[in-house]
Amino acid sequence: MTWIEKTFEELTTTELYKLLHLRAEVFVVEQQCPYQDVDFADQHAVHIMGYDDQQELVAYSRVFAPGIYSRGMQYNKASIGRVITSKAARGQGLGKELMQRAIAAVEARFGKQPIKISAQQYLTKFYQELGFRQTSDMYLEDNIPHIEMIRD
Repeated sequence: MTWIEKTFEELTTTELYKLLHLRAEVFVVEQQCPYQDVDFADQHAVHIMGYDDQQELVAYSRVFAPGIYSRGMQYNKASIGRVITSKAARGQGLGKELMQRAIAAVEARFGKQPIKISAQQYLTKFYQELGFRQTSDMYLEDNIPHIEMIRD
């Protein structure tokens, strides 16, 4: 695996295309959830990308400094979102490694501080194992059960 961390301005057009393709492949097509993924928040994010040996993007997330507005929510804490691994790469521990890298990116760029996420509810245990705790009741986001979680 090759891991790359870039701001929006540092992304190549090929990298941007690949990350948008992966997000649409999983969040829109696989999860059968039509929604507007391109939300004008990418320009404010740090993008964490994991490429396999064939240079295919198989893991991705984006991280934000505190105060970024995304999908109708203003996060007063640093946040991590769009956490994704391709269907072909699941079951190899990449999700955990991706989240560890995203947490490390938040701490390196913005200092050690609480991190807020909007997690799909079925992944509660996964995020708890990474130090996140549930801070809200279940709510629907794009018709998928989610919960807010914070890592102190």
